[in-house]
Amino acid sequence: MGFGEDDLRVLAGARSFERGLGYLDAVSGLDVGEDSVTAVVHGTDVYEVELALGGGDGISGWCDCPYGQEGNFCKHCVAVGMTVLRRAKTIPQQRAAARARSSGLEAWLSGLSRDQLLVLVREQVAEDRELRRRLELRAAAARSDLSTIRDRIIALIDPRPFARYGYIEYADASGYGRQVAEAASALRALTADGEAAQAVALAEEALRVLGGTYGEIDDSDGVVGEAAAAVAEAHLEACVVAPPDPERLAEWLVGRLLADDSDVTDLDPLAYADVLGLSGLARIRQLAAEALRRRPSGWAERYLMERLVKAEGDVDALVALYAQDLNPSGATHLLIAEELETAGRTEEALAWAERALRDCAAETHIDSRLVEYVCVRYAKTGRGADAFAVRRDRFRVERSLAAYRQLRSAAAADCWEVERAAALAILREDARREGGGRYGGPVLLDVLLDDGDLDAAWREAADRADDRQWERLADLSREIRPAEALGVYLRLVERSKEPTGDRAYEHLAGLLVAARDCHRALGTEDAFTGYLAGLRAELKRRRRLMSILDRHGL
Repeated sequence: MGFGEDDLRVLAGARSFERGLGYLDAVSGLDVGEDSVTAVVHGTDVYEVELALGGGDGISGWCDCPYGQEGNFCKHCVAVGMTVLRRAKTIPQQRAAARARSSGLEAWLSGLSRDQLLVLVREQVAEDRELRRRLELRAAAARSDLSTIRDRIIALIDPRPFARYGYIEYADASGYGRQVAEAASALRALTADGEAAQAVALAEEALRVLGGTYGEIDDSDGVVGEAAAAVAEAHLEACVVAPPDPERLAEWLVGRLLADDSDVTDLDPLAYADVLGLSGLARIRQLAAEALRRRPSGWAERYLMERLVKAEGDVDALVALYAQDLNPSGATHLLIAEELETAGRTEEALAWAERALRDCAAETHIDSRLVEYVCVRYAKTGRGADAFAVRRDRFRVERSLAAYRQLRSAAAADCWEVERAAALAILREDARREGGGRYGGPVLLDVLLDDGDLDAAWREAADRADDRQWERLADLSREIRPAEALGVYLRLVERSKEPTGDRAYEHLAGLLVAARDCHRALGTEDAFTGYLAGLRAELKRRRRLMSILDRHGL
């Protein structure tokens, strides 16, 4: 069979798996093929399901329900998978029968005469519009009918037959992607047949249409993007065979790269370097510079210019480009430092990183990689005190647990107690004044918990800690302060009774397990038994919760 119930549970997740078990009676029309199974499942609508069986990749599934169309292994896939497992004894025979049918079809087709095959193909062409288009394109290519080829390629790229509601939904994206891929193949065939110049023009028109369409496509699986990339590759191949005017090509490339709808393909102007030649590359550089002057903050403009400057290997030009728009986080300074270091200019690199620390000194959050860059280089050159000073300065601005940890790691052992006292004094004043950290509780508590200073944490927690900090404090303390930890757990249980869902129920069960451990340490297990019985009676209508509590032995 190649899969089991556990595989379905892993693919679907616990929630979808449990829900799928309720749809076993809703499965009908099970059709077993050589390597797949199809069926329909009757839910709020009638959904089509296909499971791919066996092979090295195991089982996979597709369903046209909304959740399935997002790429998920949904409850309907679970229902069909469980139905297949229930019929495990008969599935091998059905797959064997499917193989026999396939072999029989192949043998029958091989035995048909030319006239009989023509009759069969004509029947299919009359009934299947997509097949007719593909064959018309091949026929036109065979007789070099450029007008028909153009019409067919444009028809393949046309999104309107797939845009039922003004846009292409996920379920229709693969069909549209297949047509775009067919157009790419046709463009390559044109080039191979000596019509590369026509292929260049048609590819550019196709990419224009795709660019205007892509924003209205749910291409979650990337099938249309891959097909569009194949069209772009066909354009490059055609340009190599029949090079267009270099300056015109340069203008077209820059126009596509800077267009608002350019995200359908990732055109690389440098891939066209041999076709563009020196004049074409110079024109691209000129156009990119003009575009950047018009819109200095434009992402596409900056990316294009950066790509060109990097290719030229001019580090100073690249530094000048980055320096035009320095990010307040220090990230751009760091890019400059890394480029200079790669070029062997280490002193200049460090100077740019140090400049970033000065320029961004007042920023609460700066790129942590920048601070790490400077401190690592200080440490390598024996400047440990300077590295610690950087960490201390950042802690005083950021006041975060991460900054405190970095300060602690950088401090010399003989001075940490003094530095820690100063850092805690800052955080204690913050807690007194603001009473809240990033998640609601003060950073002071997170720091004390991280240090393992539980006595101080209990003193500071009253009226300041949030639920997350209370739970962490109880977890760390339940072996040495079971009574205090128990009080915390019981408060958190009361607050956790209202939320629903597997995640909330698992959290509630974890709190109860911790409370039970505290009662055991205190020798009051009977009290917990009574408390748990009352809680189960109160929440007994939540069957999923009861199941989770049972699994945890509660």
